[in-house]
Amino acid sequence: MNTDEWNRRPRSISVVVDNDSWILPYAEKLVQNINSNGDKARLCRTHEEVGEGIAAFYLGCVKITPPDILKRNAYNLVVHESDLPKGRGFAPMSWQILEGVNDIPIVLIEAAAEADAGRIYLRDTIKLQGHELAHVWRDMQGRKTIELCLAFLDNAEPPVGKEQQGSPTAYKRRTAKDSELDPARSLADQINHLRICDNERYPAFFHHMGHKYIVKIFKEDEDI
Repeated sequence: MNTDEWNRRPRSISVVVDNDSWILPYAEKLVQNINSNGDKARLCRTHEEVGEGIAAFYLGCVKITPPDILKRNAYNLVVHESDLPKGRGFAPMSWQILEGVNDIPIVLIEAAAEADAGRIYLRDTIKLQGHELAHVWRDMQGRKTIELCLAFLDNAEPPVGKEQQGSPTAYKRRTAKDSELDPARSLADQINHLRICDNERYPAFFHHMGHKYIVKIFKEDEDI
């Protein structure tokens, strides 16, 4: 793609969310911002809805994009929250918060055949203080996702990505079972575990004397 093609407005852009992810409101905001900047964006809830254009952003998607769909756009992009190639795979924000990490890398990468293995176009950092609960750090993640996508489109020249360097590591998929607390350990020891639990979709829980107890966490000084 040459510079003239890249800068020819309005450019056609797809923003794809193929499930009922928490990222959906941020994807909708991204579409609004792109359109306000003079391009033509649309929100796609299935891969089949993706149109031909300059770029497609796949946000929070759970299904593999077929090769024929990828061919519809010059750039196919994914946002991932880790210092790739370290931390490929599932729920990188949650895993790193659980590990006690506060400065979490976030990257805009090319959608590749191998998950999270594509070229890197942009890098940034989500800076936490170590007390944020899920609804807060997700908001930070969503806002930073919008920033990266808009920054990509603001390039004066067709963006060029860089290949990932180093040996990859991967996080496993988290399930509801991963929200289980250990009643023999203190709350202080498990505060990061509580921070990554979703009070509605997968709340924290523990077993004691044959009963299962659900634990939901809120901050007194924050709006729910």
